[in-house]
Amino acid sequence: MTRIVVVDNHGQFTHLEQRALRDIGVDAAIVDNGTPPEEVEADGVVLSGGPDMDRVGRAPDYLEADVPVFGICLGMQLIAAELGGEVGSGDYGGYADVTVEIEDDDDPLVGSLAPETRVWASHADEVKHVPEGFTRTATSDVCGVEAMSDADRDCYGVQWHPEVAHTERGEEVFENFVDVCEDR
Repeated sequence: MTRIVVVDNHGQFTHLEQRALRDIGVDAAIVDNGTPPEEVEADGVVLSGGPDMDRVGRAPDYLEADVPVFGICLGMQLIAAELGGEVGSGDYGGYADVTVEIEDDDDPLVGSLAPETRVWASHADEVKHVPEGFTRTATSDVCGVEAMSDADRDCYGVQWHPEVAHTERGEEVFENFVDVCEDR
């Protein structure tokens, strides 16, 4: 059975991320973001959302682990910041229902979604520029980078929360990440 760990960055939806993975038949566990990656056995890592970059602990170390990584909201921002992208304050802040436009229908994480998909997202902070090697895979009227990916590195991120009921086809995003982990 595929095992994925959710690195807890003190976000309010971390347990929902674990639950979403378990609901699709994955062995999912939550680990504190202070846990060193070498102490964790997993086929993939989800970097959860959270309140701010000052509380991410050792979560950046998971980018060096030899497994696929999926960042959600703050998790995506962490990936961008650590790998040379740019993160800044969003213009719209707070949680909102947003329509994202999928730009790459071949992307392993979001390519299978409808060209326009409704999601639940927070835009207090957001990725302004993706790191080298990454591609912007979704955008919206609210945020220029709603999703990004580096398929060669098996590293992905979304600004929105696929684990909440307000997001259309959120389960599919988790299923796609599991497929990436299993195909590796």
